[in-house]
Amino acid sequence: MTGLRAAVLGTGSWGTTFAAVLADAGCDVALWGRRDDVCHDITVEHRNEEYLPGIELPAGLRASTDAEEVLDAADLVVVAIPSQSARATLEPLADHVPAGAIAVSLMKGVELTSDRRMSQVVAEALGVAYDRVAVVSGPNLAREIAERQPTATVVAAVEEGTAQLVAGACATGYFRPYTNTDVVGVELCGAAKNVIALAVGIAQGRGLGYNTMATVITRGLVEITRLGLALGADAETFPGLAGMGDLMATCASPLSRNHTLGSHLGQGLTLEQAIAVTGGTAEGVKSSRSILELATSVGVEMPIAEAVVAVLHEGLPVDELAPRLLGRPHRAEGL
Repeated sequence: MTGLRAAVLGTGSWGTTFAAVLADAGCDVALWGRRDDVCHDITVEHRNEEYLPGIELPAGLRASTDAEEVLDAADLVVVAIPSQSARATLEPLADHVPAGAIAVSLMKGVELTSDRRMSQVVAEALGVAYDRVAVVSGPNLAREIAERQPTATVVAAVEEGTAQLVAGACATGYFRPYTNTDVVGVELCGAAKNVIALAVGIAQGRGLGYNTMATVITRGLVEITRLGLALGADAETFPGLAGMGDLMATCASPLSRNHTLGSHLGQGLTLEQAIAVTGGTAEGVKSSRSILELATSVGVEMPIAEAVVAVLHEGLPVDELAPRLLGRPHRAEGL
C-alpha cells in the first residue's frame, strides 16, 4: 500500500488504465476529464465504456471535470492527454498543482511548435522542477494492461529518487516498473516508435509480409538509436523495454492506433479517412514532423521517418514508401 494521492489528467484509454494500475498498487486516485458522462461512468459504474469497453475498474477510482478538486493534495500529477495539446491544456492548471508534487508524463511525442520532449513541456507548463518529473514508457498497450495481463515498463527521471517513488506507486502483480535516469532516450523511443509503427502499418496494409516488417522494425530501431545518441541518450536504453520492447508491441499489435492507422493508409484510404476509421489521430501523425525536424537539427538521417512524413504530409503515394527505403545507397549495416 503506497498511501499516495494521485491525480490523473485525462480519461482516455491509457489515462484510465494507468489510474487503475495506481489504484491496484494502493494509491488514492482521482481522474480529471472534460466529459461529464465519462466521469460519471468511471465514478458510479466503475467503467469507461467509451475508451475501455467491458473492463471493470477498481471501485475506489473517481473522476471529475473539476480540475482543482482532482489536483487537491495530490502527491503525483499524472498527465495522459494528447501530446500536441498538452501545453495549452496544462498551463491553466498550474496554479492548482500542489507544491512538491511529482509530475508523471504518460505522453509519447515531441511538441510540434518547439521540438520539446513531453517531460520538458510538462515541467514548463505546470511549473514543476525538472528533477520532479518522471516519464513512463514501454510495451504498454492499454487494453492488455486494463485486462491485467502481465507487462513491464520503464519509469525514467533525471533524479533516481523520483523514478523510484513513481515506480513504487505503480508496482502491482501484473505491472512491473524498472527505473532509469535516461529521460532523453526513454522519451525519444516512445515518440519515434509511433512513426515506425505507421511505416509498418502502411507496408502491411499493402499486403507486404514479415520480412518487410522485420526490416522496418530493425532499421527503425537504428534510426531511433542514432537520434538518441546524438542528443546524449544512453545506448543501453534502446535495446531495452522502452526501445525495442515498445517498438515491437506498437508495430505488431492491432491494438496500436499508429499501426492501425498506417494499415488503413496502406489499404488506400486518405489520411482524413484513415483517422476517421481509426477513431482519432494517432500520435505519430503529428509527431512525425517534429521528430524529423529534431533529427535534421542535429544532422541525423532518419529515412523511414522521412518517408512517413512524405506519405502523410507531402502526397507521396504509399507504393513509393518501400522503394524509397530500399533504394538508398548501399552501406554496411549498423549505426
